[in-house]
Amino acid sequence: KPGEQKPPKEPPSLQCMHLAVVACGDRLEETLIMLKSAVLFSTRRLCFHIFAEDSLKPEFEKKLKEWPSSYTKKFESNIYPITFSVGNAQEWKKLFKPCAAQRLFLPVILKDVDSLLYVDTDVLFLRPIDDIWHLLREFNSTQLAAMAPEHEIPKIGWYSRFARHPYYGTTGVNSGVMLMNLTRIRSTQFKNSLIPGGLTWEEMLYPLYQKYKNYITWGDQDLLNIIFYFNPECLYVFPCQWNYRPDHCMYGSNCRGAEQEGVSILHGNRGVYHDDKQPTFKALYEVIRDFPFEDNLFQSLYYPLQSKFLDTVHTLCGRIPQVFLKQIEKTMKKVYENRVIVYLGANHKY
Repeated sequence: KPGEQKPPKEPPSLQCMHLAVVACGDRLEETLIMLKSAVLFSTRRLCFHIFAEDSLKPEFEKKLKEWPSSYTKKFESNIYPITFSVGNAQEWKKLFKPCAAQRLFLPVILKDVDSLLYVDTDVLFLRPIDDIWHLLREFNSTQLAAMAPEHEIPKIGWYSRFARHPYYGTTGVNSGVMLMNLTRIRSTQFKNSLIPGGLTWEEMLYPLYQKYKNYITWGDQDLLNIIFYFNPECLYVFPCQWNYRPDHCMYGSNCRGAEQEGVSILHGNRGVYHDDKQPTFKALYEVIRDFPFEDNLFQSLYYPLQSKFLDTVHTLCGRIPQVFLKQIEKTMKKVYENRVIVYLGANHKY
């Protein structure tokens, strides 16, 4: 109406932290455990963007509604079909794992979202998402995405030994945890190996795939490595504790950041949550999966985790339990303190 004031914009502290995941095939449970870990520890409101096959959509809706209201009020969720805006959808679907290439199209599909954290389904948060979200503020004027290195040591890294295409830096980057400023991605002209001038993100994807498809092994992650090889100034590299994988301990500990600060985000690639090759990773997955939402975090999550870890000390990853426990212990103390303060505040009228 004329003269009517517009509602004030939400202050940044109330705005959503956007989290995207792509789930196909048998990844329903894994995705739900990842979302559970996000909700358990984060303080600010979350917006989930779940890209899923049509058959999984009702399952996601049903399961998320079953969570207690004290948690469902901390997030909103949107579920989208799998769509590829350029090129051949069947080709994209077959690239590496089913539907994984969907993540390449997030800047195009989520046009109203400014920034986003994308994670694979096999990721677990051991501290609030708020902490990785803050890294967006550390981007300089040309950086528009953040990933962790694929490996710390070039002589045992995959890209440095086997890649048949360009890749970022000395060991390549892993795209299982990717922080993105979508606004910047949409407005940037990217240098490339296709034409002398720049191309937008959407213009570049399919021709780049066509050019390198016979040389890539890890699908969309390889394409991202190729993009950032030609545009290194666009990438912020965060340390390995933000994307900690079995490779960081199965050959001996090689992630110094995790030794100092503890693991912030656990990435159970190689299927380690579901076999017995890396029992330390499986223990964390099972404890978060089995945690009854409204129980005491120390009694029902931390102590069972400690006792499960005792059974893994014979493995290289199990020999360094403090790496896995340090951050989660800190986080639980923080969550507990916040609840006590909120509870006391609600019960004291001064």
